[in-house]
Amino acid sequence: MFLKVDKVLLYISLCIVIIGILMFTSASLGIISKDTDKFLGVLTSQILLGVGGGGILFIATLRTRYTKWKKFAPTLFIISVIFLLLLYVPGLGFSHGGATRWLSIFGFSFQPAELYKVAVVIFTASVMSIQKGNVNDPKKGLLPAGLIILLSALLLIPQPDTKSLVLIITAIGAMYLSAGLKWKYITIIVAILGVLLTLLVVTRPYVMSRFTTFLHPDLDPTGSSWQLRQSLTAVGSGGFLGRGLGQSLQKFSYLPEPQGDSIFAVVGEELGFLGSSIIVILYVFFSLRIFKNAQFTKDYFGKYLLIGAGSLIFFQSFMNIGSSIGIIPLTGVPLVFMSHGGTSLMIFLALLGIIMNITKYSDIEV
Repeated sequence: MFLKVDKVLLYISLCIVIIGILMFTSASLGIISKDTDKFLGVLTSQILLGVGGGGILFIATLRTRYTKWKKFAPTLFIISVIFLLLLYVPGLGFSHGGATRWLSIFGFSFQPAELYKVAVVIFTASVMSIQKGNVNDPKKGLLPAGLIILLSALLLIPQPDTKSLVLIITAIGAMYLSAGLKWKYITIIVAILGVLLTLLVVTRPYVMSRFTTFLHPDLDPTGSSWQLRQSLTAVGSGGFLGRGLGQSLQKFSYLPEPQGDSIFAVVGEELGFLGSSIIVILYVFFSLRIFKNAQFTKDYFGKYLLIGAGSLIFFQSFMNIGSSIGIIPLTGVPLVFMSHGGTSLMIFLALLGIIMNITKYSDIEV
């Protein structure tokens, strides 16, 4: 099963996943002092759904010829859209922190947006492969991408889930750039997105609050700036070598969601600058290795799927790490393969299986 896959990519992936499990377990200890039942629930969800379910899906997708996803892409995309629409059905969708992003079915809760992001990447890759990379055709190349982004905005902004929309736009943008999108179209698209982002910031108070906090972190130290300040305190107190695995102090009383959005702050405190840097380097090498495989993949679908998947993982990880150390506004996205989120871990492990499967056939033109 592993004979023909990219061994370097496989070993890097294993390192990230194993470190992720260790850091998640350590970060989750911060919940024990507050709510033991919640700790057990979080741990069970991550281990059973994320690691267990994700491991099964990883093996399944690794053993499935990736070209089959091209045929299944429209169906998967429609299913993911339906799941997002179910959020607005009373009794199914429920809110947390002012956002309606979770579905509860038969006692299990999950975020449909996690599936939707991956479905969009697979669907976009299938559409681009049909056009053989002719992305500069306004009707056949640009229009499909525009419609996918528009639909994504209509589905995600009302939740609200701006971060997932940003990640989708970024991943699609990377796929089109790799296909040779002309600079005149890039300029027009960036201008349009800039205007829309400005409108979003102005009209959405929670988005405006995050930008204000980013620009003026001392403005509301006990309110909107609390998470950023505590995150920076945790990272700074780790020094060069860190306090040691499991020895974080900030995770017990100060960091909100230490096992989730703030997990990299726990990493910084426990593993220090050295450990944090190694983890960042692993993510960078992981993404670069995927892009290198895409460069030598002859099949259009496989090529664009690798670009989209690699971009999605890289930018989501960058957004989490960047917001933890204050170089970008707070985003609330989980760190791929590390943060709490059984659904997220399960789906990204399944995506990893697809990525690894493509590397088995990178020299074959389909």
